Amino acid sequence: MTFSRSLTPMLIGAVFLACSGTLLRAQEPSIDRLLNKLPPPEKFQKSPLERALRQDDPALDDPLFNEIASAANNGSFTRAMTLTQKLIARYPHSPGAYCLQGILAYITRQYALASSNFRQAVRERPSYSFAYFGLAAVELEQDHFAAALPPLQQFTKLEPNSTTAWVTLSYCARHLGKYEEAARSAHRAIALSPSSADAWIQLARAEKGLKHPMPTIAALARASVLLPNNAEIAAIVGFSYINFNRIADAIPPLEKAARLSPRDYLIQSQLGFCLGHVGRNNEAISHLKSGASLNPKYGPAWEHLGLVYQKLGRHQEAVQAFEKAAQLMPQSSLPRQHLKEEYRVLGRGPAPAPAPASKKR
Repeated sequence: MTFSRSLTPMLIGAVFLACSGTLLRAQEPSIDRLLNKLPPPEKFQKSPLERALRQDDPALDDPLFNEIASAANNGSFTRAMTLTQKLIARYPHSPGAYCLQGILAYITRQYALASSNFRQAVRERPSYSFAYFGLAAVELEQDHFAAALPPLQQFTKLEPNSTTAWVTLSYCARHLGKYEEAARSAHRAIALSPSSADAWIQLARAEKGLKHPMPTIAALARASVLLPNNAEIAAIVGFSYINFNRIADAIPPLEKAARLSPRDYLIQSQLGFCLGHVGRNNEAISHLKSGASLNPKYGPAWEHLGLVYQKLGRHQEAVQAFEKAAQLMPQSSLPRQHLKEEYRVLGRGPAPAPAPASKKR
């Protein structure tokens, strides 16, 4: 179970050199929005009841606990809740029993009941760390970040060696605009678990909030290495390099993203632009044609395809690509400029002005 529902594939525009063609940005969301779409950290593990076993509590050694776990694992949460009430009756001062009830209430979205049980667990034993994590999880599930922060902070005090604690605290602090705390927490998580992709993603988000662009890219690049099958993070790294005019550096992550997501028109188009920029023209044509085929209405792919053809002296093909770009992007003067140059080379007349859009009555 995670902090958010499944996410749709991500797209992003990039800022290209004005002298080389139209800016590929149009309708795509920003880096900020993409970072927000990356998977947030988990609240509970797949077997949430097992977490409570890490705490010292005699109630969790009772045979009734196994019945509760079996019922919950089979999806019989009503029966599990009934059995947990019996466990609480046997051990009225057991924080573990109250946490079990809290977990089951959380899973069944009975948030008020879940919070009540976790708070009772804290009253029974203030040092019972999982109760604080449960309280935070309930609040985070409802996007109550301010309410989640205090129990998370207490959780990190009780569990300072928990990567999950610091990652989740970073996630929460960032949502509250506390970017310094978010970055510190992410660094603590990374120090504990350098191979935690979650921790690097949270660091990237915090650095973005602090307006530190290169540390943001560095953290995302590390996350991409740790998530070798994630096309979206690889694409973000590549697009980010393009934004800072580090075109050559953008190519490896975009090549990775293109392998993993071959039908993403924007990845293909951006990779084609970068390859053309560094002189890998045949590869550039292949990817730009792929991008244009996947989304024939994406004008910048046609324009940059024309630019590569122009460099290679394939003027007739350049004209066809620029004509398509000019048709799709009548508000941009660059495709018409390129087209005029190609008409001149071919000895043809000036490029016609795009027809004005018809007005609806």
